Amino acid sequence: MRIGKITENALKRSVLKQIRTEYKGLESAAVGTDCAFSNDKKTFSAICPVTADISSPGFYAVVKAANSLIAQGIKPDHVTLSVLLPEDAEEKNLKTIVRDALEAARMCQTTYAGGHTEVTGAVTRPVVTATAVGTADEEPKILLTRPKAGQSLVVTKWIALEGTAMLAGEKKSELSKRYPVPFIDGAAAFKELLDIGPEAAVAIKPGAVAVHDLSSGGIYAALWEMAQRAGCGLRVDLKSIPLKQETVEICEFFEINPFQLLSGGALLIACDDGERLVESLEEAGIHAAVIGTLKEGNDRILVNDEEERFLELPQADEIHKVL
Repeated sequence: MRIGKITENALKRSVLKQIRTEYKGLESAAVGTDCAFSNDKKTFSAICPVTADISSPGFYAVVKAANSLIAQGIKPDHVTLSVLLPEDAEEKNLKTIVRDALEAARMCQTTYAGGHTEVTGAVTRPVVTATAVGTADEEPKILLTRPKAGQSLVVTKWIALEGTAMLAGEKKSELSKRYPVPFIDGAAAFKELLDIGPEAAVAIKPGAVAVHDLSSGGIYAALWEMAQRAGCGLRVDLKSIPLKQETVEICEFFEINPFQLLSGGALLIACDDGERLVESLEEAGIHAAVIGTLKEGNDRILVNDEEERFLELPQADEIHKVL
């Protein structure tokens, strides 16, 4: 199997098919859905591993898990961590992971409730998996509605913030050969923009139909998953997708595609009135842009000036080419 997130076909064959066979007539996990839920107790959960070779896996694992709930209008009650450490790990490594997890929990306004730590020969670097759990009196409407053809697609903030922050933080020495240190430090500080709570709260109020937390595979993977959930095609203008200049520069340096780079911190939203939603987000101080629309049929088209091409199946995240 390839490195990174498993393919959609593998997910359907080996995971979702078994779940649906076991729990006939019930809906839970699905392609393009950010969290799973209990039909009886209205308990919602999301699990996110960090396997990249980075110095702050605890921070990114917690943010990613919490954001998966927040994107659906669910406040995380708590998060837990599973930490697998290699045999040569030192106690200071664990201390750093927990410290970073606590920082992320504070940012996402949730509680770090502990978890499990184990030293094992099965891993060569720390592997951190966060689980976020939240409850609600009733299922959030955003989980029950499906996007459809004719609706606008909106992106909040900027894509690839997560991947840019990781690369700037982990590859500072390499990047400093071309870019000034303040530029690199500014890009590393993008990790402070990963909380999606404010935009999720704004987006759900004006009538967002579907909200997807951008993450592994970047905006391309998120667009594919949104179209799959809607059961239709789409047409997206690449020039309208918001990108930070730091992201452009760093992706050029490492020769990777920003549209396929970890994009935690941004949301992809399907709604009836994209311009109105963007206006509401901007009024709240949140940058956003309409990037395209969902279309009848199966064609998923990416437009770049006069060039048009089809959106491909989600690929392995570009972060794995560097970290």
